[in-house]
Amino acid sequence: MDLIKLLESHTDKIITDAYNSVCKDKLKGYSKVGQEKTKAKLTNLFKKVLQCVKKKELIPMLSYTEKIAKERFASGYDLFEVQTAINSLEVAIWSIIFKEVKPEKLAEYLGLISTVLGAGKDNLARTYVSLATKSKAPSLNLQNLFAGSESIANTQ
Repeated sequence: MDLIKLLESHTDKIITDAYNSVCKDKLKGYSKVGQEKTKAKLTNLFKKVLQCVKKKELIPMLSYTEKIAKERFASGYDLFEVQTAINSLEVAIWSIIFKEVKPEKLAEYLGLISTVLGAGKDNLARTYVSLATKSKAPSLNLQNLFAGSESIANTQ
């Protein structure tokens, strides 16, 4: 079966499985917005994956992940929450592929999905770090990590 047709025919299961995984992980940002909005966010991401796989291009995913990084950062989501939600969708997609696809097509289909979502996760992280650096986020302040290292160096 064609990858796009396969995924489109299992959209509801993919979104439900991804949503259940997000709930299981108790991600505070997604818990706050509730089931309807969380499923809508996962659906939008899934549609972007389908678009990129159909066209075999990454620009739509890169644009989308930059947009959601800015939105989620401004809304107070932690980067790991957004990455976990994307991972949940990826696992749900893989699950369908492993169940429905013949072994000779697995590498191609998993490669397409992993490439699209991997590029998206990478872009999301880079955008988050850029935003956090501009706002001087305490999680990027390494001063405390190295505090006292001078005294250690002097004793050696």
